[in-house]
Amino acid sequence: MKKLLLIIISIQLAFSASAKEGMWIPLLLEKYNIEEMQEMGFKLTAEDIYSINQASMKDAVMIFNGGCTAELISDQGLIITNHHCGYSAIQSHSSVENDYLTDGFWAMSKQEELPNPDMTVTFLKYMEDVTDSVLWGVDENMTMQKREEIIAENIKKITEQATKDTHYTATVKPFFHGNQYFLFVNEVFKDVRLVGAPPSAIGKFGGDTDNWMWPRHTGDFSVFRIYANEDNEPAEYNSANKPYKPAKHFPVSLKGVDEGDFTMVFGYPGSTYQYVPSFHLEMLTEKVYPGLIDIRTHKLNIMDRYMEQDRGVRIKYAAKNARVSNSWKRWRGEIRGLDILNAQQKKEDYQAGFQEWVEEDSNRAAKYGTLLSEYEELYSSLGEVRLGRDMLLEVIYRNGIEVANVASLFRGLASLYEKEKGPNAEEVEKMKSGIRKDLTSIFKDYHQPIDKEITADILSLYKNSVDDNYLPAFYEEISGKHKGDYNAYADRLFKKTIFADETSSIEFLDNFSARSVKKLKKDPAWVLYENFMDVYGDQIYPVYKSLNHKTDSLNRLYMKAQMEYESGKNLYPDANFTLRVGYGKVKGYQARDAVQYLHQTTLEGIMEKDNPEIYDYRVPERLKELYRNKDYGRYEENGTVPVCFIATNHTTGGNSGSPVVNAEGHLIGVNFDRAWEGVMSDLMFNPEQCRNISIDIRYALFIIDKFAGAGYLLDEMTIVE
Repeated sequence: MKKLLLIIISIQLAFSASAKEGMWIPLLLEKYNIEEMQEMGFKLTAEDIYSINQASMKDAVMIFNGGCTAELISDQGLIITNHHCGYSAIQSHSSVENDYLTDGFWAMSKQEELPNPDMTVTFLKYMEDVTDSVLWGVDENMTMQKREEIIAENIKKITEQATKDTHYTATVKPFFHGNQYFLFVNEVFKDVRLVGAPPSAIGKFGGDTDNWMWPRHTGDFSVFRIYANEDNEPAEYNSANKPYKPAKHFPVSLKGVDEGDFTMVFGYPGSTYQYVPSFHLEMLTEKVYPGLIDIRTHKLNIMDRYMEQDRGVRIKYAAKNARVSNSWKRWRGEIRGLDILNAQQKKEDYQAGFQEWVEEDSNRAAKYGTLLSEYEELYSSLGEVRLGRDMLLEVIYRNGIEVANVASLFRGLASLYEKEKGPNAEEVEKMKSGIRKDLTSIFKDYHQPIDKEITADILSLYKNSVDDNYLPAFYEEISGKHKGDYNAYADRLFKKTIFADETSSIEFLDNFSARSVKKLKKDPAWVLYENFMDVYGDQIYPVYKSLNHKTDSLNRLYMKAQMEYESGKNLYPDANFTLRVGYGKVKGYQARDAVQYLHQTTLEGIMEKDNPEIYDYRVPERLKELYRNKDYGRYEENGTVPVCFIATNHTTGGNSGSPVVNAEGHLIGVNFDRAWEGVMSDLMFNPEQCRNISIDIRYALFIIDKFAGAGYLLDEMTIVE
C-alpha cells in the first residue's frame, strides 16, 4: 500500500510539473518562476526572456494589429503570426480576380509586398511597477468616482513623464483588479506589409467545424514584414522605407517536438476571469451565453447559406463570418467545460472555506465579512442588464444590422449642423472624408439580401430575449402596422432607407447640408439605430455603469482578500492584453471516456479529411501532389510532415500568433487556438484537459518552401537543424 501511495504521489508530481496554469509577468520571472521553469527543462535565464539591459525575447515579440501577437523570425523585419490574425488584411487585398483568400498570396521579392494602411505592430520597450504612484492620494473610503479621477490624473502624469522627448507611447494597466499597476512603454511601427499567406484551404483548413477542436490540421499562419525609416525608427508607409533591423529575432528550429518537451508561450493574452465568484459563472452560463449563442446561430445560418451559393459573397463575408463564429463556438465550449469541471460547485466550496477563514478573525470579518452576500445581491440585477446590453450590441454592431451601422456614421455630421453656431467648412470636409472612407470599406463587403434577412431574424430574437424595458419604440410599429411580421418590417425598412446602397449613401453624404438633418432623422434605418441608442443611453448604460462600478469595487476588495487567504500561493494576475509568459510541456490528453488524443497531427490527417464537396476540407492539388510524391524535403519526420501539436500552456484570446519556443528558446510553433474541452480556462483552468494548439513551425516552412515556392524567405531566417 505504501509503495502504491508513493507511485500515486510521483504521478501527481510529474503531472503538476507538466501542466502549468498561469500567465506570468515577464519582469517578475526571476523572483517567482525561473527556478520552476528550469526544473521543467528550460535552459535559459529570466534575463534571456525579459531584459532592458540586453537584447532579449521581448524585443522579438509584438502586438499585431491591436488584437493578436506576432514574432520576428529574421534580422530583416520578417514576422510570423496566424492566418486568422492577418485574415482581414488578406481579404482587403482580395477580389474575384485576385482571390488571395482562396488562392493564397506570396511576394517573390520585397517589391511585391503589399502595404496595409492603419496596420500597426507594437513592441514593449520596458515595464515598471508604478502602483505607489498610481494610488498616490487614493483613500479607500472615497467614492469610486473620486478614486477613478485621482487614478486617471496620476496615470496621465506617469505616461507623460515616461514618453517625454521620445517617439514612444505609454499605458498603465491595472493588475489583480486594481491592487497593483504597471507602466508599459511601447514603440509602435506603422508600415507593415503582407509578405505571404497560404490559401484558406490551408490557413483555415477545417473552418468553423474544426475551430476550437483537436485534432487539428490547420496551417494557421501568415507572414508580414515591418518597415522603418532610415534611422530604423517607426514611420508612416513610404516606398523609401527599409526593412526593420531588430535587436532580436527567434531562431527557427527544425528539431521538432516530443511528448514531455518543455514549451513556453510568450505573447499578449487578452482577458481572463480566474478570481470571480460563483455568481459570475452562473450569470454567464445560465443567462448571458445562451442568448448570445442563439442570436449568433441565426446570423451564421443566414451567412452560410448565401456564402455557399455565391463565391463573391463568400469573399465579402468571410471575415465577418469568422468573427461571429469564433466567440459563438467558444461560449458553447465554456458552458460544456465548466459543467464537466463542476466549476460552479468548486467556486462555492472555495467561497465556503473563504468565508470560514474571514469569520475566524474580527478584523477580517469587518473588512470582508459581507463580500459574498453583496456579490449575490449585485449579480441578481447584473445578469438581466448584461444580457440586454450584449444583445443590443449584437443587433446594432457585432455584425448585426449593417444598414443601422451605416446610418450611425452620420451621427457626428448631424451634430455639427445642430450646433448653435453651425459647422465650419473645414470641420465638415474632414468629417465627410472619414465617413466616405468608412462607407467604401463597408460596402466593399456588403450583400443586401443577407443584411435584410438578418435584420428580420435578430429583431425578433431580441424581443424574445430581453426585458420589455429594453425594447425600442419602433417595436410598437412592428406590433401595430406590421402585425408582428418582422419580414414585412424589414421589407419596408430596406425599401425606404437610403443606407442600404453605396451610391445613395455617398450621394447623401456629398450633398449633406442643414436640410439633410431632417431627412436623416426620417430615414427608417436611422430611426432604428437611434431608438436602440435611446434605450441604451436611458435604460441600459446608466444601470450597467453603476453595477460595474460596484462590481469593480467588490472585485478589488475580494482579490485583496483572496491574496491574503492564499498568502502562501504564488498567484498570477488575470490577463489584460499585456506581455505574459506561459509555460508547460507538450502533452496529449484524454478527451472523454475511451478517447485519448496524441500530442501531434501530421499531413496524413489532412489527406484523411479531404472532401472536395465541403469548402473547408478541400485540400489544394499542389499539397496532394507533394503528398503523393513524398516530396517533403528537410521537413519530413517519420515519413510525413508534422502539422500541429498541443501543450499545457495557459493561453487565451490575444495569444493568437504567439511564439512557442523550446527549452533553448528556439521557435518550434505558432500558437493559434485551444482545445474544445479546455476553453473554459478563461474562467477556471483544468490541467487534465486545457491544451493550447500550435502549428508546428516545420509545417509552416514546408508550405512556404515546397508548396508556395517562396523558399528565399528561409534564407534570411536563422534555421536550427
